[in-house]
Amino acid sequence: MSINYKKSCSMRIGPCCNAKCANIVSLSGQCISWVTELRYLGIFLTCSRIFTCSTNSAKRSFYRSANDIFGKVGRIASEETVLELIKTKCIPALMSGMEACPLKKRDINSLEFVVNRLFMKLLKTSDINIVRTCQHMFGFELPSFLLDRRTRKFLEKNEKFMS
Repeated sequence: MSINYKKSCSMRIGPCCNAKCANIVSLSGQCISWVTELRYLGIFLTCSRIFTCSTNSAKRSFYRSANDIFGKVGRIASEETVLELIKTKCIPALMSGMEACPLKKRDINSLEFVVNRLFMKLLKTSDINIVRTCQHMFGFELPSFLLDRRTRKFLEKNEKFMS
């Protein structure tokens, strides 16, 4: 089986992640490139001393989906309708595969920030207390709660699979 060098790449994770490495060359003489970030099963892995995932692509997908919704329905639809569209279209884009990633508190806060900013835009306010009240009133779960629930479910499924 031949390696598709156009789709293949190499990345180091660990204490020597920044060490310069020799190029990996296929039998056909093609070099496999070294990268600092790669996509694997929809999750972006980052070159670092420990296994880490990047949330930047997930946030871009979230903003792209939200802007599509605002572009289509704008201010015509009610807040409830827009929030339901955000729950079904944007939040899955933001949370896709995140339960398998070892996220730090700052990563989780970053995911919550994009949701809070969307609420601020929708409600035309910059007061976080108003945003939190409306999130609670509309039954909107923040990424930290969703991530916690999805991670527990992910681990339970893997535990059953492993035993």
